[in-house]
Amino acid sequence: MAERDPALATKTPPEAANSEGLGADRSKGISWSELMAQDSRPAPAILTEESYTYRGSEPIPAERYTSEAFAQLERERMWPCVWQFAAREEDLPEPGDFVVYENAGRSYLVSRQDDGSIRAMHNVCLHRGRKLRTEEGTTDKFVCPFHGFAWNKDGSFNSMPCQWDFPHLNEQSLDLPEAEVGRWAGYVFIREEKGGPSLEQFLAPLPEHFKRWRHEECASVMRVAKEVPANWKVVMEAFMEAWHTIVTHPQLLPFTGDSNAAYWTWGDNVNVNLVPFGVMSPHIEEGQGEQWIVDQFIRYNGRSADNYEEAARDNPMAIAVPEGVSARAALGEAMRKAYTASTGYDHAEATDAELLDALVYNVFPNFSPWGGFMPNVVYNWRTGKTPDTCIMEVRILSRIPKGQPIPRGAPLKMLRLDQKWTEAPELGILGDVFEQDMDNLPYVQEGLHVSKTGKINLGNYQEIRIRQFQDTLMKYIGGELGGWRQD
Repeated sequence: MAERDPALATKTPPEAANSEGLGADRSKGISWSELMAQDSRPAPAILTEESYTYRGSEPIPAERYTSEAFAQLERERMWPCVWQFAAREEDLPEPGDFVVYENAGRSYLVSRQDDGSIRAMHNVCLHRGRKLRTEEGTTDKFVCPFHGFAWNKDGSFNSMPCQWDFPHLNEQSLDLPEAEVGRWAGYVFIREEKGGPSLEQFLAPLPEHFKRWRHEECASVMRVAKEVPANWKVVMEAFMEAWHTIVTHPQLLPFTGDSNAAYWTWGDNVNVNLVPFGVMSPHIEEGQGEQWIVDQFIRYNGRSADNYEEAARDNPMAIAVPEGVSARAALGEAMRKAYTASTGYDHAEATDAELLDALVYNVFPNFSPWGGFMPNVVYNWRTGKTPDTCIMEVRILSRIPKGQPIPRGAPLKMLRLDQKWTEAPELGILGDVFEQDMDNLPYVQEGLHVSKTGKINLGNYQEIRIRQFQDTLMKYIGGELGGWRQD
């Protein structure tokens, strides 16, 4: 753990830093814990038990975001050793279905087998190196389009033309190299290098938290990805704190407790940002009443089925707030009834927080599923061809009505570097919100390249998730975690 600034340390004993010192300051206005105490339903421990540890206040070197040499260290020492989110079960529901997952200089075929299992193989012909597939599909046999070398859907070698000319190759040595596969709650993960913590160990305590929200009962109803002109860490870290809302997304302030949010971390891999909705930002000095909060929430929240223009009249969130009732409580009650009716699952015990709020989890290094019972956002980020670009993907998961089979997931819409998020109309108002982020991120990347100090500075509390991520990343780069060890 990093050392504290000596001037600050003289004011606060190190042993008191977690609760009374560095990282203990909070924004004015209602706190997350106070909000949970006021919830319409008793909040579970996963929403009330704080988990914060001060991690130092030293700057982060800008070169971690700009240097090709550092990106190479990530590819060598980190990416092969971590569990990476590659697909959802509904992306490949039938035997022979496969997806192509690419990241950090590797390409994989993630393929459903006849027995329902899933295998992952490197997507490279062992003859002359052509990629076997460039898009998802269905097949029982991967045939190289160059010379016709072929592999079965489990990665075992099938056949090749002119086998007589390859007496030096035996069939056993021609099976496609495999990656490990792990599955949890409808999510499919792969790990290039075998060994290390199991998927369940790597994700902990995420599986325990998500038992309430049962993502295995959900399906991907929308998928959009876009190339972004910034490093994958720059883009990901923009979604690891809520307080940029103040300047970047001012239209959200009437219903978003941006700097009243909670920030918790667990171990090396998991953290959460709990952002309350249905309450005014502490940066609004004078609001216009509880009904105004609801009206603005309907227009701009981005997670309701019909959240803008004329369609809002059919939105279950479009309610009249009763006298003496808070906007948050009224919205919670409306959504409790709406989700019970639409899904067939009883939501009577669901808290307002689980029905309304952005419960944004991150799993190291690049996987971010939202908790709660609303349609759930799932983010993930992948490296680009250079440190200055990346791919950001957004899914929306929706709960399938009780008793109905999980449908095949929505196809991916891929946006080019020169396209805007708003060119994916299925994103609704989220496309506009992401474009506001795009007004910052390319210039963050440019700024990091030209920075005189070569450093960035982080807040002790609201940016603790970024600090935890950077700490874990450097454990892999330095060899404390992963398969690499210093000679």
